[in-house]
This record gives sequence, C-alpha cells and structure tokens, in this order.
Amino acid sequence: MNIITYPEPVLRQKAKPLTEINKKVYEKVEEMMALMYRASGIGLAAPQVGWSVRLFIIDVTGGKYEDKVFINPTTVGEEGELNKEEGCLSLPGITGKVIRAQKIRGHAYNLKGQKIEIEVEDLAARAWQHEMDHLNGTLFIDKVSPATRLALSHQLKEFERSYRDKSVKVSV
Repeated sequence: MNIITYPEPVLRQKAKPLTEINKKVYEKVEEMMALMYRASGIGLAAPQVGWSVRLFIIDVTGGKYEDKVFINPTTVGEEGELNKEEGCLSLPGITGKVIRAQKIRGHAYNLKGQKIEIEVEDLAARAWQHEMDHLNGTLFIDKVSPATRLALSHQLKEFERSYRDKSVKVSV
C-alpha cells in the first residue's frame, strides 16, 4: 500500500460506503496508520491509498481521541470560519490557504461498528473537512483562491507530466 498522488483518477471519484468491517478492513487501516505516521500526516482517506471507500483516519493529537478511524462519516453541523494554510499527502510539497469551518459536528462508525458523534474545532475540524473532501473526489487545490491556483499551476503541471510519463512507461 502506498499513498497515491495527484492526478490519480481515484482521487477524483466519490467513494462508496463501506458495508462490512472485517479482518481485511482492520489490516488496511493498520497499513494506512503506518503510512500516515511515516509521512508525518495528520489524516489519510482511503481513496489516497487507492481504496475507494468512505473511510478516513485522523490523528492531530497523538492519541487524545480514542477514535481515529471514521467509517461512512457525515458532517451534521458547521460553525465559524478560518482561512489557513493546508497541505495534502497526495500533493507533496504543495500548500495553499483554504477557508474551512472552525468547528464541525459529525457522525461516523468506528472499527467496532458503533456509531460515534464527534465535535471538533480548529485543526481537527480542518482535518475532518479535508478528509471528507477526499471521500467526495475533491482536493484542497479545488478550494484555494484563483490567484493561489495560478501560482500553483506550474507545480500541478509537473505532477500531471510525471503521471503521464509513468503511465506511458507502464503501457509500453
């Protein structure tokens, strides 16, 4: 399992609900956790590892929250607004300011299949929204200002060129 990078098509697809929690899911989540920590990330969505299901992991506190795995999450409320710098493990080296809600309330299921409610703010709320976007095929670069998008265009083209070059080599 690897973290895939832009512009892999799975990053633009809406993920399907996870319908069963079994040993395979536990194993994939363990691999995702290891990848996220190795990459010094605070969140990782299943589509970022090529697994198109509605599941993500978040750890902004190093263990403060018992639940770090969120299955079939939904956001049920948002408050406030913050415009902060954001990055993504699928877009290494690229950052930009994104407006997000300061506080969110959400529901999800944990690995035991229990419904959980979450209310988080600031960095944890930003991570939740960022990972929710991944489940819907949206990347943070879709939410930056037009000026920032223009400033990032050269780096994004490099990712696209590298992806095309890799695809050509594989198909030959």
